[in-house]
Amino acid sequence: MSEAPVSATSSPPFSPQEIAAEGLKPDEYEEIVRRLGRHPNRAELGMFGVMWSEHCCYKNSRPLLKQFPTTGDRILVGPGENAGVVNMGDGLRLAFKIESHNHPSAVEPFQGAATGVGGILRDIFTMGARPIAILNSLRFGTLDDARTRRIFSGVVAGISHYGNCVGVPTVGGEVYFDPAYSGNPLVNAMALGLMETPEIVKSGAAGVGNPVLYVGSTTGRDGMGGASFASAELSDASIDDRPAVQVGDPFLEKSLIEACLEAFKAGAVIAAQDMGAAGITCSTSEMAAKGGVGIELDLDKIPVRETGMVPYEYLLSESQERMLFVAHKGREQELIDIFQRWGLHAVVAGTVIADPIVRILFQGDVAAEIPATALADNTPIYQRDLLPEPPEYARHAWEWTEADLPPCTIDGITLERQPHTWNEILLHLLDTPTIASKRWVYRQYDHQVMNNTVNLPGGADAAIVRLRPQEMNQGERIQDKESPLALKKGVAATVDCNARYVYLHPYEGAKMAVAEAARNLSCVGAEPLAVTDNLNFGSPEKPIGYWQLAEACRGLAEACQVFNTPVTGGNVSLYNETLDAEGNPQAIYPTPVVGMVGLVEDITKVCGQGWQSIGDLIYLLGIPATSKPSPSTPHLTLGGSEYLATLHHTVAGMPPIVDFELERQVQSVCRDGIRQGWVRSAHDCAEGGLAVALAECCMSGNKGAEVVLGSRESGIGSREELAPNLQSPRWDWLLFAEGGARILVSVSPENQQVWESQLQTQLGEAWQRLGRVGDQKGRLQISTDDHQFLIDVTIERMADCWLNAIERRL
Repeated sequence: MSEAPVSATSSPPFSPQEIAAEGLKPDEYEEIVRRLGRHPNRAELGMFGVMWSEHCCYKNSRPLLKQFPTTGDRILVGPGENAGVVNMGDGLRLAFKIESHNHPSAVEPFQGAATGVGGILRDIFTMGARPIAILNSLRFGTLDDARTRRIFSGVVAGISHYGNCVGVPTVGGEVYFDPAYSGNPLVNAMALGLMETPEIVKSGAAGVGNPVLYVGSTTGRDGMGGASFASAELSDASIDDRPAVQVGDPFLEKSLIEACLEAFKAGAVIAAQDMGAAGITCSTSEMAAKGGVGIELDLDKIPVRETGMVPYEYLLSESQERMLFVAHKGREQELIDIFQRWGLHAVVAGTVIADPIVRILFQGDVAAEIPATALADNTPIYQRDLLPEPPEYARHAWEWTEADLPPCTIDGITLERQPHTWNEILLHLLDTPTIASKRWVYRQYDHQVMNNTVNLPGGADAAIVRLRPQEMNQGERIQDKESPLALKKGVAATVDCNARYVYLHPYEGAKMAVAEAARNLSCVGAEPLAVTDNLNFGSPEKPIGYWQLAEACRGLAEACQVFNTPVTGGNVSLYNETLDAEGNPQAIYPTPVVGMVGLVEDITKVCGQGWQSIGDLIYLLGIPATSKPSPSTPHLTLGGSEYLATLHHTVAGMPPIVDFELERQVQSVCRDGIRQGWVRSAHDCAEGGLAVALAECCMSGNKGAEVVLGSRESGIGSREELAPNLQSPRWDWLLFAEGGARILVSVSPENQQVWESQLQTQLGEAWQRLGRVGDQKGRLQISTDDHQFLIDVTIERMADCWLNAIERRL
């Protein structure tokens, strides 16, 4: 189509309010007119609105994403397709991706979360992969708020409903509670799938004259403008956007999975695209742009479930369980028959055309005609200026040190004019919903359907799923022991992000998110392979918001490069803000969630976090023997810790600084020890520090532990050496400091010599033998070098706090 200057056109047919309602800025509207050479009609305006939203075109984040490493020896498909694909060896290929459904979940928790699961599953099987596992990363406000409790319960119910009904196990995840998410919860869903088709199914349309098929469910008015809704701040008026929340049908999606995989295996499909965000608009424009061709689509052919729909509604609907195919000409009926057998719609609704445009027909007329690239890839990009120095809130927070805490003794610390023992403080931390067991959540999920889940939720630092191809699922007897189908391979997966760290220092916090995700995989014996990320941030149009986003992306890029875990794709969710009591926008903590997958060569050589046998020796890997709370050891700190936030009601300090070399060494030693059979349990020290990690190992294994801290023999330093720059020893730092690339492991005494020789060779002085799995039944005992107890508490008391913390608040 020819272009003309804006001045050559008539006055806009839309008011500024109507343009803004589509999520478009005035200068963006002028750019639309320039590209079309005319004013758009209402349907076209809506198409531009959804496709030029941050959710679809990443107009603020795309320049930052370019720094991510995206290639590697195992990467088969990187960013740009529905999901990334990695080579697991022996002919096994894994598709995986993470996406957000934050704003829909805020206004309609059940359907918002449920359709988030449905959408990420479609991204997986659109590639030709059978979904094998779901994980989720969730953030909510505090549970003492009734609205938060409603959102939390609804989100968990929605996830369990969709995953359980569709028959894909929900095997892992994370749940955080913090006031920063009170008005804007985060619901990030990750899915894994095992490729079943010989060729990976891509999304680029090809072959002028080939038919375009609409398959799956019917189209209605639900989900109208969902992409634009996801790219705007939440407000009291957001309840009016309930129509922008989709309604899902997991039983229909199960049929869609089987029909799509059957169609792909038949070889009749050239390209496929899920109708997720922006529905028909997104699928037609992206398929056309990626293929360098055009698509003509007739809305009169689209199966509908509501009457009187107009093109604007067809094009912006985000009704669920729908796909768009480009098929080989002459094989249309073959595909229609497949979908009809599964009780689904399948119609020839369009054609691939040579002119690189999206042409939409309705009732015999052209309802919309737009260059495909104008919608899909040649979209607005904003290069924003970075703050010349960190913002004042961060610089002020960094001034905090452990010296600002009240003095403590071996008996405890005085908080709010009341002394508390270390036993009480540990129990209080275990009762904190962020640290506490998520049993109430994962008991609602079917985590064993498909019979490939190796470890149960809550018992290990990462989920493990057996990589069993569909041929074995169908009961085929495998006689050849060397066949890939008979291998014991598995995939480990985790999601991770400590958003408080990222808030205090986006660059360091983002690096730590990658490091801890890799550490979680290493703790079960898996080799980290690749990353999918979900960048949840506030408004990039505000200097602080953009600084947080840019610095976090810089940290993610550097860490992924160091750990050799390329980014294969993901999701950007910005404008996560709500209005506070004074009517001012309040952003969430910057939360770049890292979803990471790893290879398990032999699922019989993995471990969990619980102690296995009384008498096993307990080791702490990773913390240098000379570490003390001082500026010279920033990798281990109370800054940004759960202890500081929960007990002292303070969010301040520098978060732990990642020591990449130490991380790689510690993780490598841990993985090797698990594969050799020396390491019987492994658990990283994360939120709550060493004391909480020890307690979790005790509760998971239902066995006590006897640990000595503060002794020269243990390697952690004597009482006098603990804090030379402070007036008194910081026992809280020793018990609850976070960071330091630390992993707790237990080893059988018979392997002590070979294990310690390995540690000395690989880690030098960066390890300690802390004690043993206790023979005094059911107690965690942490004492000092002069035999004084810091902590002496039963597993029963710890478990009562830890297991029931969430239930008590609901």
